[in-house]
Amino acid sequence: MIDRAFVRIAEGQVHLRQILVPGAAKPPLFLLHASPTSSRWMEPLMPVLAASGRSVIAPDTLGNGDSPAPALADPDIGYFADSILRLADAMGIDRFDVYGSHTGARTACELAAIAPGRVRHAILDGIKDYDDDTRRAILANYAPRQEPDDYGAHMVWAFHFVRDQALYFPHFMRDPEHRLPGFMPPARVLHDAALDVLKALDSYALPYLAAFRYRPLERLPLIDCPVLLLKAERELAVLNAAVAEIAAALKQPQIVAVGADPAAKASTIIQFLDGESP
Repeated sequence: MIDRAFVRIAEGQVHLRQILVPGAAKPPLFLLHASPTSSRWMEPLMPVLAASGRSVIAPDTLGNGDSPAPALADPDIGYFADSILRLADAMGIDRFDVYGSHTGARTACELAAIAPGRVRHAILDGIKDYDDDTRRAILANYAPRQEPDDYGAHMVWAFHFVRDQALYFPHFMRDPEHRLPGFMPPARVLHDAALDVLKALDSYALPYLAAFRYRPLERLPLIDCPVLLLKAERELAVLNAAVAEIAAALKQPQIVAVGADPAAKASTIIQFLDGESP
């Protein structure tokens, strides 16, 4: 069963979802979610991962979900990585493994770079280094600041914001060249994602902008631990295309193609963490 909890750090009470395995011999695994949502999107992975005999902890990133906003007006990924270390300290956790998706992958990357004595393994699911022109366009347009509107226009905006991310990348370039393959997510998925954005309307942009400013290729060579790079079915083509370049910058990379099924992805992660061949 997935429990919800709050753990206090300097910024306030971090909200998390967790499955704690009493007496687990294996180190805990932190799951770091993508922007602009919350740890609710880690729930499909959590029971399978916990069944392998490890505690699984999925915090809402500062500025997302039910966690407090960052203490800085313009935080970088190093700040978010440090917040996870402080969360681990508050929970009495020394060494751990970490999985990250998109924004979470960048935070996991930085965690492994700055805390080699604490991060045993890292799993990066969707990470690349964007060229300067793309980065500038994304930083200017990807995560606009929104204010509550007297007529609820911000609610309509939030739904279309998450919907367009399923249709285009970047979502603000709505032309055939940037159209994504695949299908529209179910209305329930879009609803839940829009609620996550609305819940953190004043701060959702901060982790996003930090993620796009981050330059992983400069940080990957600093990572000493084994790193699993997932090449996931139905992932953004630009992210899957970057996997080889990311691997070339690492000391101990593994690349594994996985399907969209959360159970299959979780199984691959377990094999990697347990030292088996995925």
